[in-house]
Amino acid sequence: MSATPNVSVVIPTRSRPELVTRAVRSVLAQTVDDIEVIVVIDGPDDMTREALTALDDLRLRVVALPESQGAPNARNVGVREARAPWTALLDDDDEWLPEKLAVQLELAKAARVPTPIVASRLVNRTPRAEFVIPRRLPAADEPLSEYLTVRRGLFHGDGFIQTSTILAPTELLRRVPFTVGLRRLQELDWTLRALSHSDVDLVIAAEPLVVWYQDENRPRISDGLSWEHQLEWLRRTRPLLTPRAYAALTMSVISSMAAPTRSPKAFRTLLGEARRHGRPGFIDYLTFLQIWMIPPQLRRTLRDLVLNRRRQAAEANSGSGADVVPGFGPAPADWRPVGEAERDVR
Repeated sequence: MSATPNVSVVIPTRSRPELVTRAVRSVLAQTVDDIEVIVVIDGPDDMTREALTALDDLRLRVVALPESQGAPNARNVGVREARAPWTALLDDDDEWLPEKLAVQLELAKAARVPTPIVASRLVNRTPRAEFVIPRRLPAADEPLSEYLTVRRGLFHGDGFIQTSTILAPTELLRRVPFTVGLRRLQELDWTLRALSHSDVDLVIAAEPLVVWYQDENRPRISDGLSWEHQLEWLRRTRPLLTPRAYAALTMSVISSMAAPTRSPKAFRTLLGEARRHGRPGFIDYLTFLQIWMIPPQLRRTLRDLVLNRRRQAAEANSGSGADVVPGFGPAPADWRPVGEAERDVR
């Protein structure tokens, strides 16, 4: 490893030694080897420290925090420790495909803005199905806050960004740290705040480069979170969102947290919030109603069945000559970097 690596990889973890070991191995197997891997253990955790020591790779560095303060703080600590000009983020329960960093670094070189955020599509793997998201990339005239939040159908994933896909200049991640204490939508919060800077734009790699494991049978960080707390975050974030995006987040993400309460007051509050400060569309109303009327597990099952069938149909038709994502069907016709699409109309 050189004295100054080209990419620092930051992985926060706690009490999941098997998962973080898998994540680290996927980084060490990258075709780009001029890297350092910084695993930040969020609080006392001897088992994880021992598991990482067993990997025995000079590119791996472990930072153990004396007490747990959450993943956003751990990421910020890792970024402060980073020595490379670029930092890539990885959650401990995900993994990268071998070309991930190589593809993103090439896109970063070609970016026409001083400070590009380079993300990618990913393979969303659940206990029932596997499919690629985001299913599309932004239209030329589409505000990025709407791309990241507004649905064109009843299932999420039209536009999307996830922490494990992000590569960004280390300087940007220090200038715009993750919000400590925010337990959900951490990557969306960070991306919106970063994009508010004039020298920043978003580029998305067309191919899936990350495997995102969604074990929905395992307890989730967001389980039991107060929807009121998340609504407070949304209200603070409103200046970074278009009215269309604000309505979409209120009627989908915040509503999905409130719906298990079956509270008529929560129903009225969120519907009123979206109508008062946002601009809901037909899909937003339909999403809102199905979130409140259909149990979450049934919604997930229906989503996975529909999206998995679409993937299988795409693979069956992949002999048509279209570009194909290996194992995941033909590439959409609109694959392109986000920033490139936006420059077409400037």
